[in-house]
Amino acid sequence: MKLVTYNIQYSKGKDATFDLERIVDAVRGADIIGLQEVTRNMPGVPDADQPARIAALLPEYYWSYASPIDMDLGSGVENGRAMSKRLEFGNMVLSRWPISSKRALLLPRTGNVDNFDMQNGVLEAFIAAPGGAIRIYVTHLNYLRSQTRHNQLDWLVPKLFAITCEGGGITGRHWQGIPVPPTPKSFIVLGDFNLTPNCDEYDRIVGKSDYYHGRVATNDHWIDSWTRSGNDEQDSITWYDEADDFKSGLRLDFGFVSPDLADKIRTVRIDRTCAASDHQPYWLEMDL
Repeated sequence: MKLVTYNIQYSKGKDATFDLERIVDAVRGADIIGLQEVTRNMPGVPDADQPARIAALLPEYYWSYASPIDMDLGSGVENGRAMSKRLEFGNMVLSRWPISSKRALLLPRTGNVDNFDMQNGVLEAFIAAPGGAIRIYVTHLNYLRSQTRHNQLDWLVPKLFAITCEGGGITGRHWQGIPVPPTPKSFIVLGDFNLTPNCDEYDRIVGKSDYYHGRVATNDHWIDSWTRSGNDEQDSITWYDEADDFKSGLRLDFGFVSPDLADKIRTVRIDRTCAASDHQPYWLEMDL
């Protein structure tokens, strides 16, 4: 199974050009695609409905979209009919296999006084993959404050382990004759975490490093596919800073897996040549 995560920056490339087609070209071929910063009616962005446009460019994929931000953007009455125009900014998942169920999870936050900030969220998708059902999470954490990210992870890390007990959108035997989708133990978390391996928030995800043994994988933390596949924690970049003319950057994008999937990781790579966003596509291949 090939997976890719990509913060598309609403299709704005390093050349300041908006181009959804090159975004799609960058992720084409994956079995499961997780995208962040996908928008509807974003001012200045040519494609008003980016989820619909991406889906049209990838017609062989099932898809779902969840926006933690949904605001009025000039709704009004036209010819006696109320017309709603809404600004949305969120996460999208595309899959070669049916999406059994989906939920939009809102992450905790504290409002800010002087700085612009926004609600963050996670898109949960139960995928009916050929090798068995799997949970996929497309994630975008807070960009502004480490404390907010830590609070979000304090909620999210144990939450994903608890889903097998909690269940998905519906639980029980059936609802109105609709069968309850299975709640798989295994999960994969894709996204822009707005943190680096040097941050305390990274420790909250994978566990603190021991002075002698280094990082020790445990059953109450996630596994970083990058390091599990043999790469150094501090190596590579997935986001480049526009203020520095994209010459420097950080590793902000990750593919984490549940502990039971650690040995299923085959290869991980970062597409360093893609210039369709200020982030780079992060590819993960697994034996699933």
